[in-house]
Amino acid sequence: MASADLRSEPICSICLMVYRDPATLRCGHNFCRVCIDDVLDTQEASGVYTCPECREEFYEGQDSIKYTTLPNISEGPLSVNPDQENTVSFCTYCIHSSIPAVKLCLLCESFLCDGHLRVHSKSAEHVLTDISACLDNRKCPFHNEMLRYVCCEDSTCICVSCLAFGDHRGHQVALLDDAFEKKKEKLRTVLEILTSKTEEDEKVIESLQKLRSEVPEKASGVTERVTCLFVDIRRQLEDLEKRVLGEISRQEEKISLSISDLIQRLEVKKDALARKLHHIEELCNTTDPMTLLQDKESESEDFGAAERNDNVDTEDENDKLHEIGELDEGLISETLYTGIVDIITYVKNFCPLGNDSTVLLDINTAGAKIIVSEDLKTATWSAVNQNRSETPARFQYNQVLTTRNFSSGQHSWDVETSESGNWRLGMTYSSMERRGQRSVIGDNNKSWCLRRCNNQCSVIHDSKDIVLSDKFSSQRFRIYLDYPGGCLSFYELCEPVRHLHTFNATFNEPLHLAFLLSNAWVRISSRNFWTIS
Repeated sequence: MASADLRSEPICSICLMVYRDPATLRCGHNFCRVCIDDVLDTQEASGVYTCPECREEFYEGQDSIKYTTLPNISEGPLSVNPDQENTVSFCTYCIHSSIPAVKLCLLCESFLCDGHLRVHSKSAEHVLTDISACLDNRKCPFHNEMLRYVCCEDSTCICVSCLAFGDHRGHQVALLDDAFEKKKEKLRTVLEILTSKTEEDEKVIESLQKLRSEVPEKASGVTERVTCLFVDIRRQLEDLEKRVLGEISRQEEKISLSISDLIQRLEVKKDALARKLHHIEELCNTTDPMTLLQDKESESEDFGAAERNDNVDTEDENDKLHEIGELDEGLISETLYTGIVDIITYVKNFCPLGNDSTVLLDINTAGAKIIVSEDLKTATWSAVNQNRSETPARFQYNQVLTTRNFSSGQHSWDVETSESGNWRLGMTYSSMERRGQRSVIGDNNKSWCLRRCNNQCSVIHDSKDIVLSDKFSSQRFRIYLDYPGGCLSFYELCEPVRHLHTFNATFNEPLHLAFLLSNAWVRISSRNFWTIS
């Protein structure tokens, strides 16, 4: 390439050495002065002179040569760092002056100043690029020709010779520009996808940040309510303790008084018996027959009963002793038990959620092979078609909803499932489709569910299946709904309770409990009253 940027190509094409005392022909090509003089001398006899590079003809001979003084040109390329930045490139065609270039033509391999750029060919073959572009990586390393094609099989850029004579013969190729546009189009598609994902991630991050900012306030409110609950529990326990201890004291006092009264009566009886005993001893010791025989007291009924060894009084006292008995621990236990039950009832009704019996299955939504129990709490899959009439509310597939829906507050339900079979349990909007593939809970954007299928456990929303790492070890699960907070959580009721997954969403319709069954059954077993509404 003829160029005034001598550091980029400082080689004479005649001697293949670094320029020595360079000279430039009228056509713009540079040579060593000695080399070009020798060439022109050999052409003098014909009277026509030609450039060794471009073969342009001229008739002036030595007069067509411009000798350029370029100091240290022979040393320059050797002393310049090839990695040096900010290298100035000059226009290839401005041979009489060093005009900085503004563009590089890849086809001509020439640097162009503003003036030559205006008159340069504008055809598509002449690709203009920034002057900092390196031509080395645009030429074939084997044939030193411009790379114009892309081998689709080897994914590499090739030249014409590679295509005709090299290892790429017979390969599918594409023009460099076509491959360039095709790859740019593919990158634009990837860019759109990544941009969309980035926007989605930003929305998720924004939602999570909002959720994180709401957590302290919500936790503070729940903490305050639970603290009040424990204060009330402690107060009720203290009252219950006082009642139970009071009952014990009452029984103790009653028994003590009964025993004291009985002791007092026995003391009186004992004194009377002592007097009788003393009187009888006196009579037994008397020597006067008249005194003994005329004694009226010894003829009384008491003496007669003693003589007959009657134990009537003793039996009465024993009966009274049995009547006094011991502490009534059964009554004490009943008082304690009743009090604890009252406290538990109070805890269950802490911000009450309503009666559990109101959460019932809606048989009008049950699919053809779903059997609903009489108490409307259990749904069972059956191989036998139940021959129910088709209505707009009935599901095409083996699913069923609850009659009640929820559009506010916080709620939770405990659900029990069969050990075998496949099932889905979760929540759905009332407006979910009842027929077609999009009518299966989890396979649309109106429902969320927990699934067991062929011993694989996952959660699904809008047909996006998230596989859970661990299998279920229990058949009892808890569904927790925080409607205003936009949370739907699933827990496995094993020991300890295991959190499975939480969906975050902005709920905008009433939600029903929903179940899908295949060779399985599910039952709404109980409600967890520890939620806050």
